[in-house]
Amino acid sequence: MMHGVTSLSIAALRECTGTTPVQAAVIAQLQSRSTRVAKTGKPYLEMAFADSTGKMSFKLWSDSPVYQEAESLKESAVLRLEARWTQSSYGMDAKDLEFHVPDETALNDFYAGDADLRRRQEADFVVIQSFCASIAEPRLNALCRMFLDQMGDRFRRTAAARKNHHARRGGLVEHVAQMMRSADAICGVYPVLNRDLMLAGVLFHDCGKLWENTYPEHGFTQTFTLAGEMMGHIPLGIEMVNKLWRDLMESEDAKAWAELKPGSDDTRLHLLHLIGSHHGEHQFGSPVLPRTPEAFALHYIDNLDAKLEMIREAYAQSQEIAPNIVERVFPLQNNLVRPLPGFVASATDETTGDAVT
Repeated sequence: MMHGVTSLSIAALRECTGTTPVQAAVIAQLQSRSTRVAKTGKPYLEMAFADSTGKMSFKLWSDSPVYQEAESLKESAVLRLEARWTQSSYGMDAKDLEFHVPDETALNDFYAGDADLRRRQEADFVVIQSFCASIAEPRLNALCRMFLDQMGDRFRRTAAARKNHHARRGGLVEHVAQMMRSADAICGVYPVLNRDLMLAGVLFHDCGKLWENTYPEHGFTQTFTLAGEMMGHIPLGIEMVNKLWRDLMESEDAKAWAELKPGSDDTRLHLLHLIGSHHGEHQFGSPVLPRTPEAFALHYIDNLDAKLEMIREAYAQSQEIAPNIVERVFPLQNNLVRPLPGFVASATDETTGDAVT
């Protein structure tokens, strides 16, 4: 065991590694392991690990001293990985890798997750609750409240994706909270948009991912479900909202909504349209294309937040190939250029131009 080795989260490890080796340890959970063969005929294991902050994968070659140990690891094993880490466009590389079993204290800390990330996600969940409570339309307000009451725990442990953006436990909460902030701001600029419908659409647009990208009650490996594999999150989301809506219409509150305009069926249909069209194009999985102002706005808000999260992670984790030019990260289409810093006024009197003393 390496003594005095710095312990890092996966996100922190990926941010600080490059072509120069970084000696560090990370406690992570085995997410997947598959045996592959290189073009040269040399076997290797493709190892994927995850923690609360994200995931990483690397190749473990058959001549590694820990190859046989890695082959026999139990599914979802939690390990302390100590190595000299490097990172390139091909991913992470672990030299002199060692596996160790964390002690009970370290294991409990691991399952608790990164403290800063946990605080941010808890704050984001409060933001979501607040926006939902601000919905004036009584049926949409009640629908959102029913969803958060019944599915809140599962929602809070679901990722927004398996990879690419917010691909971590609780990532869907981060994604939805930021989209709600954007939707609220855009509705103030474009009064034609129905704010209540927009906020409800943001909450439910990815609710099918509770079966496609969810995590168990303990641990950081995304599970697979037959429903997620055979249906996908858009049909599952439509089914989920229809089920909640039927339950809502059978409640005591529904008696007071009989005369509301627009009618309940139209309100439900417009909400379902937001779920069905939010990917924007048939080739990206939407069964229908956007046909209302809210549907177009939701699609672009969703795409914007996903893209900006991908860009943030690329700046943090990818390599500079030239000053201020960052190597392309899939699925982004190009190399990135670091953004222009914001303007900072100098210490001069703006009226006279004299230096401020």
